[in-house]
Amino acid sequence: MTLADSGFLNIGSQHIEYRMIGPRPDAAPTLVLLHEGLGCVGLWADFPDQLSAATGAGVLVYSRAGYGKSSPVALPRPLTYMHDEARDVLPRLLDAIGFKRGLLIGHSDGASIAAIYAGSHQDHRVGGLVLIAPHFFTEDAGIASIVEAREAYETGDLRAKLSRWHADVDNAFKGWNGAWLDPGFRQWDITEYLAYIRVPILIVQGKDDQYGTVKQIEVANQECYCPVEVALLPGARHSPQRDAPEATLAAIAEFVARVLASETSAA
Repeated sequence: MTLADSGFLNIGSQHIEYRMIGPRPDAAPTLVLLHEGLGCVGLWADFPDQLSAATGAGVLVYSRAGYGKSSPVALPRPLTYMHDEARDVLPRLLDAIGFKRGLLIGHSDGASIAAIYAGSHQDHRVGGLVLIAPHFFTEDAGIASIVEAREAYETGDLRAKLSRWHADVDNAFKGWNGAWLDPGFRQWDITEYLAYIRVPILIVQGKDDQYGTVKQIEVANQECYCPVEVALLPGARHSPQRDAPEATLAAIAEFVARVLASETSAA
């Protein structure tokens, strides 16, 4: 199929919103961006455009079901929702866009999905991972911040802010918040996948990340056999692409360039 600049992909029963920036997958490598737990196509703002300009690669952003303008999901979400996305939806989406080679770049929940995918699929099209503020296991501080987000949604202005971006804002928020605050989610842990990742990883994390500590980085260094690089950015919280955009873009663009160059030289 020929990808338009924006539109929808039919992945099973899901109607998935997407935006494509720069060259298409048949013309250049593609960077596939996987958003955070409350993200969507629009909330990436102009970061995908800047990333395409800095790397020369095409950039595909999409809203997972339950987010943005994509199909809603049944609530409550299963506690395996990130595993389900990595195993069932992402492989079909990559095939649907004609993905040939490139990297997965995930933020927060999206980073976890990217890690699960790379640790459970031998997909030789994926040359590397960029994991922005990843979660590999739950932490008390992160859960406390998610409780604060629920209070801000129920009594503050968070719902109004998110409603600009999500067609069904309650579906988006409750699907994410309800899963993370389920008592059973305390046992959620994906570190087992890290040992099976066979491509280089760049972890980008804000020093003041309110949802995860440097323990997330430490476990990646302990469990991964692949190369792991880290950009720990001062003055940034859970969204370094918004809090420290220049440093985040520079770190990612440099890593992407090296990964793509090494692939070309090995071909």
